[in-house]
Amino acid sequence: MKQPIADAQEAMRRIALGGSESAAGVPSRVGWSSADIHRCGLEDAERINTAIATAVSGMQEDDFERRTHFVGGRFENLYLERTRIPALAPVLDQAIACAAFILGRLPGRLRCGFWLNLTGPGQGTSKHTHDEHDELLSGVYYVDIPPDSGDLILYDGPSTIRIEPQPGSFIFFPPHLPHAVEINRSALPRLSIGINIGPR
Repeated sequence: MKQPIADAQEAMRRIALGGSESAAGVPSRVGWSSADIHRCGLEDAERINTAIATAVSGMQEDDFERRTHFVGGRFENLYLERTRIPALAPVLDQAIACAAFILGRLPGRLRCGFWLNLTGPGQGTSKHTHDEHDELLSGVYYVDIPPDSGDLILYDGPSTIRIEPQPGSFIFFPPHLPHAVEINRSALPRLSIGINIGPR
């Protein structure tokens, strides 16, 4: 369910994710919204993010298994095998661990689907949801986020939540919650990993 970001209501609150709260560990609830939004960190994120960003910067179009959601002149979702970039393993393992805590399920009963979202200057990600299949939880992990490269916007009924992303942080939210990413107003690409958690 894709809608142009121009349809979005004016944001009401902005949440910054800086500081020691980004440390790896137990997920914590984010913000004042009635929506169930959590954050979590990743140990050794700087080294892992550098390895992921370096690998992605050397990739060509045919390195991806598939590309979907062609909106605004780019494919929003870039898919590849997790073994293609070994540094993805700790990110996806931590995503499962955080999701298991949030959902109250055993990690071995969950699976993690993922894709890369590489947003160049002047590009954004259109408003959409992730509730097409059997998703239990959706999320994003931030790899390389230049300043002014776009907040995550979550639409919770009459409320609009803007989250300022920080490298090394996960944000988890319900799959049915509409969300988008603002235009990248920096001069550099923005790299994040989209995540869907479902039952195994």
